[in-house]
Amino acid sequence: MASETQDRTKDSGEVGFSTLVLMFGTAAMVHLGAAPDPVSGETKPDLTQAKQMIDLLDVLKAKTAGNLTAGESAVLDDLLFDLRMRYLEAIGRA
Repeated sequence: MASETQDRTKDSGEVGFSTLVLMFGTAAMVHLGAAPDPVSGETKPDLTQAKQMIDLLDVLKAKTAGNLTAGESAVLDDLLFDLRMRYLEAIGRA
């Protein structure tokens, strides 16, 4: 049943859990200076905001533990790992 719901979500363009995770991930990348701000086009790191986005994703992971599909869990885990590594690199450069 969950698979059917996911298939319908993909086909209809509805927002799902992975979209939410990627939204926070994109914001973190902008704050890390790894992507340009979509409004201004500027690339300007704000490590405090980047850490906040990473921490929010970590809270989301804790609060959804046991309720995610394998794919959703993998997206969240992979994104958190990547963002944490980028954050550590950014801190080292600062």
